[in-house]
Amino acid sequence: MNIFDGKFFNAEVFGGYVDTIPNAHMNALVQSGALRMRADLKAMLVDPASGKGSNIYTSAMLGRLAGDDQNYDGKTDIVPTANTAYKQTRIVFGRAKAWEEKDFTVDITGRNFYNDMAGQVSDYWMEKRQNALISILKGVFSMADDNGKVFVTAHTSDITAVTNSEGDAGMMDATSINTALQKACGDNKGKFSIACMHSAVATNLENLKILTYAKYNNAQGLEVQTAIGYVNGKLILIDDDMPVETVDTKTVYTTYLLGAGSLEYTDCGAFIPVESHRDPFKYGGETFLITRLRNCFAPYGLSFKGTPSSDSPTNAELAAGTSWELVKDAAGTPIAHKLIPIAQIKSLG
Repeated sequence: MNIFDGKFFNAEVFGGYVDTIPNAHMNALVQSGALRMRADLKAMLVDPASGKGSNIYTSAMLGRLAGDDQNYDGKTDIVPTANTAYKQTRIVFGRAKAWEEKDFTVDITGRNFYNDMAGQVSDYWMEKRQNALISILKGVFSMADDNGKVFVTAHTSDITAVTNSEGDAGMMDATSINTALQKACGDNKGKFSIACMHSAVATNLENLKILTYAKYNNAQGLEVQTAIGYVNGKLILIDDDMPVETVDTKTVYTTYLLGAGSLEYTDCGAFIPVESHRDPFKYGGETFLITRLRNCFAPYGLSFKGTPSSDSPTNAELAAGTSWELVKDAAGTPIAHKLIPIAQIKSLG
């Protein structure tokens, strides 16, 4: 086999590729039920008066009815109180990527790699969206202001130094997820429905026979196991893109626990999202595929307050704890953290 432009080809028979390389990224977070589509928020990016667009927008978030009830005895006046409203600020991030392909590559391999590239664009951007979303979750769990610290402390269960019921230090067991949910949201723990974890963590739970897979009967009446797993009634999404870090020579895995719709997603659109360009002179002819997107992920109950270095925050800026805060009302009072169905578990497996 010879190599031209990074592709293998058979110089004598012009053998081509048959299969596209499978996507090694599961992109579990982006495809999970934790995402709530908010196409309606796209219109808020444009000022109706000036017609100008923006990458930061703020919307009202209605609070819960509260206040003491009053005695109804025919003597006591009924005194109304205003309902609390919060403001949530969201940030749009923009990303772009282009690929190129030489005409001569097609001539020498007998395969049109340009068509292959086009077929992989969706998977590519799915992976990059997940990278941005994980960066946002890292930022949320790095908040350092007073209210943020309360959230991070309550919504993080670090069991890396805890011996579980199986006698294993730092490992998750049958009670880890349920205990973490109660620690985060108390009697609101029922809002959680999804756990995204690394395969090393999932394998540990499988070995303990805690993680079970849904089954169904096929047309022949045989019971077939699916790839859909559950722990304590929570849907388990396995993805090795979940954060892994080394702490004191130990490998620490982060498992994210999420409620359905706890992460809002808006496809804000780009002026020209996809285009091609051709240069007939360079390398004897070359074609380019250019893609662009503008997206927004907004965790429920959390506002973006960062100051990006440009009109589109980088993943590093999204991952900064100083970029996030709990949503607040007009008096500066933050939302009760137990209403936010987002939590994390730190474990050794």
